[in-house]
Amino acid sequence: MDDHTRDATVAPPVSGSPTGWRRDRGESNGWEHGTLRQAVINGVRLYNDGSYHESHDCFEDEWYNYGSGTTESAFLHGMVQVAAGAYKHVDFENDAGMRSLFETALQYLHGVPDDFYGVDVADVRATLADALDDPSSLDGWRIELDGDRPSAREEHYAYAERLE
Repeated sequence: MDDHTRDATVAPPVSGSPTGWRRDRGESNGWEHGTLRQAVINGVRLYNDGSYHESHDCFEDEWYNYGSGTTESAFLHGMVQVAAGAYKHVDFENDAGMRSLFETALQYLHGVPDDFYGVDVADVRATLADALDDPSSLDGWRIELDGDRPSAREEHYAYAERLE
């Protein structure tokens, strides 16, 4: 674990034992990178609320903590593309732009563990692949985190606002 990715305030997963977390790891309540988990919690919840730009910012800000070629970097870069693609589809009705971003996201997410930091990455990949053929399959879709599809609360918006 890198000192700059520790976060003593991050909680253990709500359920399961996802990649990136170990019960016996003391730092960041078991997370290898606590700040990554915080970015995931906030980014997923904001995405699920339809706040794609804010979600994008959560993943992008954390992405800068990791070097090229790491699983963390690939995951975060992929999630940046997911949020940006949804933004193109929903806010601009630009499905060509969405497809381009989702194709890139699928490349980044290839090989990332299916349960990375609590995100159901397998479902993300499947949904992106479906949306390439039928963009309407994205409508109403929410990202699964720790077996749930949680919405954002005020604290998640405040987190994104602090990133600006």
